[in-house]
This record gives sequence, C-alpha cells and structure tokens, in this order.
Amino acid sequence: MARSGKNGEDDGTGSGKPRGRAGKPGSANTPKKRGKAEAGRSRTPAAAGGTKSTRNKKVSAKGGRTGKAPSPVAKQPWLKSYPKEIPAEIGPFSHDSLADMMLESCRLYADRPAFTCMGTSLTFSGLEKASRDFAAYLQSIGLEKGARVAIMMPNVLQYPVVGMAALRAGYVVVNVNPLYTRRELEHQLADSGAEAIIIMENFAGTLQAALGGSSLRHVIVATMGDMMGLKGHAINFAVRYVKRLVPPWSLPHISFKQAMREGAAARFAPPEVGLDDTAFLQYTGGTTGIAKGAVLLHRNVLANVMQNSLWLQTAYLDREPPERPVHLCALPLYHIYALTVIALMGVRLGAESVLVPNPRDIPGLVKVLRRHAIDVFPGLNTLFNALLNNEDFRRLRLDRLKLTLAGGMAVQRSVAERWKEAMGHTICEGYGLSETSPVVAANRFDIEDFTGTIGLPLPSTEVAIRDDAGRDLKTGEVGEICIRGPQVMAGYWNRPDETARCMTEDGFLRSGDMGTMDAGGHIRLVDRKKDMIVVSGFNVYPNEIEEIVSKHPGVLEVAAIGVPDEHSGEVPKLFIVKREHSLTEEAILEFCRGELTGYKRPKYVEFRSELPKSNVGKIMRRQLR
Repeated sequence: MARSGKNGEDDGTGSGKPRGRAGKPGSANTPKKRGKAEAGRSRTPAAAGGTKSTRNKKVSAKGGRTGKAPSPVAKQPWLKSYPKEIPAEIGPFSHDSLADMMLESCRLYADRPAFTCMGTSLTFSGLEKASRDFAAYLQSIGLEKGARVAIMMPNVLQYPVVGMAALRAGYVVVNVNPLYTRRELEHQLADSGAEAIIIMENFAGTLQAALGGSSLRHVIVATMGDMMGLKGHAINFAVRYVKRLVPPWSLPHISFKQAMREGAAARFAPPEVGLDDTAFLQYTGGTTGIAKGAVLLHRNVLANVMQNSLWLQTAYLDREPPERPVHLCALPLYHIYALTVIALMGVRLGAESVLVPNPRDIPGLVKVLRRHAIDVFPGLNTLFNALLNNEDFRRLRLDRLKLTLAGGMAVQRSVAERWKEAMGHTICEGYGLSETSPVVAANRFDIEDFTGTIGLPLPSTEVAIRDDAGRDLKTGEVGEICIRGPQVMAGYWNRPDETARCMTEDGFLRSGDMGTMDAGGHIRLVDRKKDMIVVSGFNVYPNEIEEIVSKHPGVLEVAAIGVPDEHSGEVPKLFIVKREHSLTEEAILEFCRGELTGYKRPKYVEFRSELPKSNVGKIMRRQLR
C-alpha cells in the first residue's frame, strides 16, 4: 500500500447508494434515511433492516447498484489482468462479525501458535480463553455494547487479546498511537468518547496529563512482561530499572493481570454482534489535519480480510502455500495496515504472527528474523531500506521468505531492486487508506520484477480516475483516485460534514491522491492532491504543525512542507518569519518536541524575511518547494 489514512476505509458495498453519515456505534449505528448531502457507503439489501438480518445466514458482501446509471468504470479494465483463478467478486459473508471469524479460527487451529512475542507464544486456544476472560472483565465493570475501548500499546501479546475481547463483547476498538503527546491523546480520547483504556505502563504518564475533558472511567495498565510467564519479571525489571523506559506516573487503575484474574472468575454473556455494528474507530488526519475517526463496521474490515485472502492466492498459483505460515508483524498494530493485513489475516489463515514491539531497533529485528522462519514480511520502504543497510541482515539466509509486501508509503525502485538482489524476490507494492480498512489495490504476488505501480483493484473494488468535476477520465490521464467497495468506511465519527466532503453521490470515496490507470487496470500513484507529508508511512499534515508552531511567541508566520529524506521518505520542514529576532532553530525544535509525536516533528527550520502569499494573503506552500 502506498499509504494509509486519508479519506477513510472502504466500507462500501458496491451499491451506488450514498451511505450517509456515521452514527453512534452499536446495532443502530447506521441511519436508515440518507440524503445526498450525507454521502457515505452503500449497504447491502440484506443488511438494510439492521444487524439482525445478518444472523444465521450468508449475506452478500457486494451489494447491488440501485438508482444510478452505470459508470464507465463498470468496464473494470483491471479484470483482464487478473489470473483466471481469481474471481472478480468476493463471495457472501460466511461470518456474522470479526469475532465470529476469529472464534472459528481458534477452533480450527487450537494448538497452533497464533501470536509470538519475545520468545513466548500464545496459541489459538489460549487466545480464545484469554480474550473471553478479558471480555468478561470489561462487561463486569459495566461497559455496555457499543462502548469505545481505547488500546494504547506496542506490539505485545496483550494487544490481540484485548482487541479480540473488545470485539467479542460488542465494543468499539479505538487504536491509539502509544507515542502520542498529551495534546494528541487528549483530543482522541475526548473525540471518541472512550470509556476505558488499556495502556502500557511506559505511556501512563502521558495519559495522566491528558485525562482532563475525557470520558474515561476505567484505566487498565499493562506491563511488557504480563504474558511472558516467569521471565516476565526479568523483562519488567529491565524495562523499568535498566533501560528506564517507564517515567513516573500516578493514576487510579487496575493492573492487566488483576483484570484477567477477575475476568476468569466472571460470567461472559456474548452479545449479538452483526455486520453493521461498528468494530473500530480508526483515527486519521483526513484533509484538514484535524484527527477524525474513520468508522469501520465489522462488514468493512471482514470484507477486506476476504479480499486479501483471495488476492493472496496469486502468490501460490505455481507453488504450494506453506502448511503453517509465519508472518512477521514489525509494523504497529494500532496502524490499520498491520491490524488487517497481518493480525486479522493471520488469524483467518491460522498463521503465526511474530510481534516486534520496537521495529526501530534494527539489530533487535535482525535477531527476530534469525530466530523465526518467516514466510510473509509486510513492511514499508524505510524498514526495508534500513535492513538492507545492516550488515548482519545481509548475512541472513531467509530461505522460507517468499513474499514481501509493501504499504504505507511509496517504495523506491532502488530499494526494491536491492531487496530482490538480497532476497531473491521483489517487493509487491499495494495501496490503501485508513478509510478503506485498508487495502484498495495491490500488485499480483506472482510478479518477478518491481512494477512501480500500486497494482490492480482487489476483488469487489472499483477504482475510478476522476477530474475535479467528478467526471471519469480516459486511460492514462491524471486525476483523483476514487474508490468504491465493501471495505469503505461508514463515514467519519460525528463528522457528517467531512463525510459528505469525501464521498460522491454515486458512493465513491475521494482519496485525495492523484493517479493514472493504464489499459490493463494498473494504477500509478502520481502525487497527493493535498499538501500531506508522508513520514515512514505515517501521514503528517502541515496545518497541524503550523497551528502548533504559530503558538510560539517568537513566531510571526510559519509554513510547513515535506522535503525528501533517504530514511523516512519525507520529513517536515518549517519556513518561519520571526517575531523575535533572538528566535533560534534549536528553540523551535525543542518547542515541537513537547507538542508533536516524533514523526510529526520538523527536521529542518529555515528563517525568512517573508513568505510567498496569494493576492488574498494565503501562504503559498508550493512556492517553497
């Protein structure tokens, strides 16, 4: 995927009907009446009556087009590039919810390892038991179905346990970047209305500072060693007292271990959870830079798991798939790419997902790769580049690794070519958004050489290249990439204005990305329509940076742009007109450290006597590039 997070995950069903704005989570999450101004994703006829219509029956994952004339995109030129083994559409839903799918895998693959972290494995049966216990605990503290439950942890075994527990109990998972600053966390907690949070102790100090104005009533604090058995005590000692990674904090809370003990003794009453219930609020900056929650229904994410499962077959057209696949999960689970493509796909396939808590530690990641026989490695350009520049990695023999997937940001051709030389196979690039659950398109996994494109639309996905007036463009012409399919979000949480802005009347999501499509349906990403900066696959919005920096008393005017960086793809750069002559670059960078997450912080500062402006006084960023 070239990137994740702009205008929402694909909750669309392929019917041409606008879906409407997102409502509150729960069984009545999607309004039955929708106007043209409330553009959103379409629903299937089978789901029109609410979640009960999806119980105990197979429901179409595609839906039908109603009330709209066929678009030229209906010709779907990409289908001619599909292998004959891959159908144009995914089949009907065979599960009522994500939890239903996960429980089935826990039964089918009970004795297999589901997740492994730091040498400790959790089997599928163990995942089922642990998630049941934690779900029972959440119910015992009075959380009602539809309550938002935030998760603020790195990749540790507790993450899939808590995530599955919340989905089983009918709650809405709010994934939170554990590196958020107080300001960023405060906004997400207040906006989502999260009532409970499960947080790693390393980040509890940030939560302590951010509690004002939130709806939080329950804080569950986990430690790195909670699920590591006896060696967990040594791990916790090292984290706290050797590496000193746990700043002082003081919060009313319950420990994760105590919550699990209480949950094991409590009764769990599984609620009725259907395809039209909300599964995730996945926060993304959208077009304005103000973090918005993309409302992802169970049907959206489940459809994308089904789409990815079909597309995975292109890797095994001429060879047998591994009997017990092992997937590397070096990307953070709070990011939709890792959540769907690695964790949920892994559960669906009965795969073992090897969790890496800190992928920035390249020597540590190399040790993980040496210890585990990895079959599938989803990553992004900066990670692959860092590994290729590590001597120990270049000496590894990864004989089982046959499939490397890239998303989050564009893959540089030089990196892809070096990867093929080292690994014997090329990187397969794809494209997605937080708002599309996330995958929209991907290259076939049987390609031999890097294509430089983001591939073909997945089954049941329509992609149109359109001009500013919403007209479909001819083959090869540059326009905005617009997406329709069952993976498109229901809308933005409590933001009908933003939902309407990103949706067309015929149910397409405006991605904000510019691209072309060739005669075979291959999509090439050309540029971003907005001024978004992509740092190591994460979206950074100039408006947010400028708003923060403008608060510094020494700043008169500020503009932020992205500049190329060999490690991160892009990094933010500031152009500042001083209010105070004594203002220095060091002072600005220090100010940003207290207000912005690491990947959002500017790397360069340039002072100018004035900034270029339009005739109405708007700062013209493009003239600064």
